[in-house]
Order: sequence, then structure tokens, then C-alpha cells
Amino acid sequence: MWNDLFYLFLQAYEQFSSLPLSIEIALLFIFIAVVITLTSYCSILFRRYNAYVYRKRLAYITPIIEDMITEQVLLNENLGKGLPVEDIEFDQVAITDKIYKTPGVRQVVIDIIIRYRKNFRGEIGDLLRKLYIDMHLVEDSFKKLRRHTWEMKIKAITELQQMDISIADSTLLPLTNSNIQTLRAVSRNAYIQLSKNDPFKFFDIATEPILPWDQLDLFKIITTSKELSIPSFSRWVSYSTNKSVVSFCLKLIVYYDQQNAIPAVMELLNTKDHFFRANAINCLGKLSSEIPEETLVKIYGTQPLNCQVQILKALGRIGSGNYLEFLKQEFLNAKDFDIQINSARSIIRHNTHQSRLMIQELMLISTEEQQLIIKHCQNPLIKY
Repeated sequence: MWNDLFYLFLQAYEQFSSLPLSIEIALLFIFIAVVITLTSYCSILFRRYNAYVYRKRLAYITPIIEDMITEQVLLNENLGKGLPVEDIEFDQVAITDKIYKTPGVRQVVIDIIIRYRKNFRGEIGDLLRKLYIDMHLVEDSFKKLRRHTWEMKIKAITELQQMDISIADSTLLPLTNSNIQTLRAVSRNAYIQLSKNDPFKFFDIATEPILPWDQLDLFKIITTSKELSIPSFSRWVSYSTNKSVVSFCLKLIVYYDQQNAIPAVMELLNTKDHFFRANAINCLGKLSSEIPEETLVKIYGTQPLNCQVQILKALGRIGSGNYLEFLKQEFLNAKDFDIQINSARSIIRHNTHQSRLMIQELMLISTEEQQLIIKHCQNPLIKY
């Protein structure tokens, strides 16, 4: 039989070799296309079959796991008796059943426990965490954390974070500076929540940027974590070379009204990056301190438009009244619309007798276009 097949192959090869080169190339491409198509279809069918088998198994195992969690946690007879969660015992026969030995089933248990814990806090939430530990599922998560694929690391960090399991700084801290953006963001969020020593230590080593959408997540975690020790963020404003870290710290300085950070923020007025300088001016204005007012007015004439606009806004937010005349002259003499409208808004924002008299005066001496700007800025629905 093998001889016959070999003979047929030789005949086919001889016929193929006798064809013109253009036809040989065309046939070769057709053969490759057919092989790729068949391989793709086989791969799709294989994945669909695996997904079908997984759904069938999941439909079978999920009710069993949910019944076990309901019996061992939600309906635990020791709940409400005042016992510490650490002293509540589970039925070892139930939680060590051989059905929970396979990796796939254990992953389903982890996912369900996390889903339940998102909906339950207090004693039940703590008992779900204890079940996660007693079933040695925490070890499964740490195994995933040691895997080389970044997807597995993200899954592991998310699981440990959801279950409030500490991760060693030596393991988690390097991941906060990963070159993979998603892993970096997840690691930073987890580090803030799980680090017991210095939750902001990753600011010190950060060379990769904190992207705007990552800043939103971090800001939410920092401002909603009740037991988080808040440092003075001027530390990173002064020493960090990562501009995204400094910009983020400026936002946190404003949120926590850290007045002691004003000298450090004022140092940023000397930076060559005018966008960065504008962020610093914005921060100084929102801190509403009179300390930087004189400096801001002095440097006003040397600044680009975006920084000048931020200085005008800062004077309005500080509202000391010391530079109302300066704002008036900018409104009357400036040709740029942004300067005019922000000068008017800052005068109105002072909301003092002196500022109201100045607005009345401006309505008498300004042009018709300037009067429209003032009327627009007096609209109380406009957020400034």
C-alpha cells in the first residue's frame, strides 16, 4: 500500500513539475488557502465544542456550589450569635468534597464566592472570605499570580483584592510599573487597597505614566477607602520626575485641601512645560489661599494663554479682592475672548459689595459686546 501511495505521489509531482511556473504558483497558493481555511474551521469547531462542554458542566456544577455556599455561609446557624467569624467552623465533609478538587471547578467556586461577596458585607462577607481561605482557594489565586501570562496575573490580583488577601510588596510592587498598561493599572489599584505599610510607595518607583482613566479609578479607591492613611502629597510634587504622578498628586492635594503643599506647588511655576504649569496654577486657585496671589499676578504677563486663563480663574477662586482692579483692566483691554470671559467670571465670583459695584461700572463703560459677556457670566447656572 505504501508503495502505491509513493508511486501516486511521484506521478502527481511529475505532472506538477511539468506545468508552467505561473500555474504552479497558483496551485500552491490554492493549496495553502484550502489548508488555512480547513484549519480555521477545525479551530472554530473545537473552540465551540469546548465552550459547549464548559457551559454544560457549569450548568451542572453551579447549583451544587451555590447550595454549598448557602448552607455553609448564608444559613450558617452560628451567624448572629455574637461569635467571632474566625471561630465559626464549616462542615469539613461539605467543603472538602472530591467534586471541588479539579482546577476548573475550583475556579468556578472562586468566581461564585467573589460574586456573592460583592453583594454581602459585614459578617456574611467575612464568612465568605473565611470559606475562600478554608477551601485553600487562596493558594489557587497565588498560583495564577506566579504564572508568566499577564492575563493570569490580572485575574489573580483581582481575586486576591476582592477577598482582601494581602500580597507581599516584593511581588506586587514591581507589577505596578509593568509595561503592560492593564496589568499596571490593576496592580496599582490593588496596592493602594492591600498594602499595610506604605500604600503610595509605587509613586516612588513609577516610571510608566498614570493614564487619565487610571487616575479616575485610583482617585475613587483613595477617596473611598476608610482606613487609608493619607500622606502629604507635596512629597511627590517636589521630588517625582514622573509628570503624571505629579499631576495626579495635584488633584489629591486639592481634594484633601493640603494647604501645607502650597510652597511645593508654587515651585512648579518655574517649569518649562506650560501645560504642567497650568495644572499647578489650577491647583493653587482651588486651594483658595492668598499666599500665591502676588506671584501669580507678577508672572501673568510672561505666560501663554492657557496659563493666563488659569491665573484669572485662580484670582476668582481665591476671591481676596486684592486684584479686582487687575481683573477689571484685563476685561476692558484684552482682545482675546477667553481672557475677557474669565476676567468677568472672576470679578462676579468674588460676590462682594465692591465686585458688584465694579460690575455695574463695567456695564456703563464697556462695549455692547463686553456687556453681553458680563450678562452671560452672571447666569447662576454656569459652573465656574
